[in-house]
Amino acid sequence: MLLAPAAADPLDEQLKKLVDLFNIVQAENADPVDGAKAFHEGAIPGMLRRLDPHSVFFDPGQFQQLQEMERSTRKGFGTVVSLLPGRVIVLQALPGTPAAKSGMIPGDEIIAINGILLNRLEVEQLVQLLTESRQQKVGLDVRRPGSPRTLQFLLTPEDVDSPSVDRAFFLKPNVGYVRVGSFDNDTGKQIKAAIEKLGGASLKGLVLDLRNNPGGVLPAALETAGLFLKPGQRILSIKGRSVKDDEAKVKETATPYSFPVSVLMNGKSASASEIVAGALQDHDRAIIVGEPSYGKGLVQSVYPLSNNTGLALTTAFYYTPSGRSIQKHLAGALDEATAAGRADNLKIFHTDSGRVVKGGGGIQPDELVYPANVTRLRAVLDATGSFPMFATQYVKSHQGIKPDFEVPSSLLDEFQVLLSQNNIRPSVGDWSQERDWIRERLQQEILNQAVGVEKGDEVEARMDPQVQAALKAIGAL
Repeated sequence: MLLAPAAADPLDEQLKKLVDLFNIVQAENADPVDGAKAFHEGAIPGMLRRLDPHSVFFDPGQFQQLQEMERSTRKGFGTVVSLLPGRVIVLQALPGTPAAKSGMIPGDEIIAINGILLNRLEVEQLVQLLTESRQQKVGLDVRRPGSPRTLQFLLTPEDVDSPSVDRAFFLKPNVGYVRVGSFDNDTGKQIKAAIEKLGGASLKGLVLDLRNNPGGVLPAALETAGLFLKPGQRILSIKGRSVKDDEAKVKETATPYSFPVSVLMNGKSASASEIVAGALQDHDRAIIVGEPSYGKGLVQSVYPLSNNTGLALTTAFYYTPSGRSIQKHLAGALDEATAAGRADNLKIFHTDSGRVVKGGGGIQPDELVYPANVTRLRAVLDATGSFPMFATQYVKSHQGIKPDFEVPSSLLDEFQVLLSQNNIRPSVGDWSQERDWIRERLQQEILNQAVGVEKGDEVEARMDPQVQAALKAIGAL
């Protein structure tokens, strides 16, 4: 009796095609083929690229770098700088840091880093160079206003305490503002401490600024949401093809704040910041103001592979309490089981009170508000560094500037003279239209250098249309 041949395994067939193709290329290609490079940089990344933008293969060097980054501490020099195309101007040297110990002061302009001149670099290139320089000893060439020669500084990076909650102040009497730059292990505690410093439960309202917040660790997001939601309320759910469905709720022992809250978001708000915003929005606990968020709501697992390689793979997705998937950016080739729920993104969802919220990935704001328009005059004044340049001169000749400093009209006239000397001569109409903005920008830059960037940020918040819209949303205007 003849037995029917066993059905071929579809996976075996595909792997055989790949091996046959590679053997032909390796034997017949005009140039020699590096097998490891062909798979590490070609076949494997090509397969993962069809899944989503965040599933990544790490070759041995990349995987080692990832492991070192996970073990490393945050290092830096302790400077707060203003970045302009081709220019880096020091606004503040934090006490006790390498920059302050070396003698750097507000107004110093860094003109070269390890011999690399900055005057031809764009802002993105400056950010990359500054980031890389924090990992090792660095030589800086600095131009100091009033000094005839270039100053040289040799700085060694040290562990720098960089809290994720970096700003907390009053926008109006009893209405607080808290800015959160990331979600780290202590972020929830830092937010609570900031709120308590401003008045705690007695506040009449809070603007929670999550703009440009790329996210971070999940427990910090859960702890933050628990500061505002009722005990037992769902914060998120987790669903994936091979992962058991799970959800996170506010602890039954939670004692949340009850004052009105607005949350600010933009296109760089992602991951943990979207989890917080989505939960507060779905439970009608906060008004979301600003721009649609990035849309990164996925669970990733890192798998060590053979030959010291590794794989970061998306294994599940995060959903808001109403059922919206936070994840937006997918390549579209996931199988039906993995993609379960993605079709729901196109549906309409509802908050606890019945308000309509839309899916589609990311968090859509309740009130869409864009940043202020950049007029031609504003662009010129910022690109030329006119404000920090003038502020440096003013602070040098005026000692004892206090936090309540205001810009008199005579100072506007002096600033206009400086502009004219630098061949910037706005028309009467442009100057009149931007006069208030120029006054506040001067105030901000002078306070940045004389008092500290925290005080300058308060001035900036008063000019920010998104902050003002957030205040209006909670009835504080």
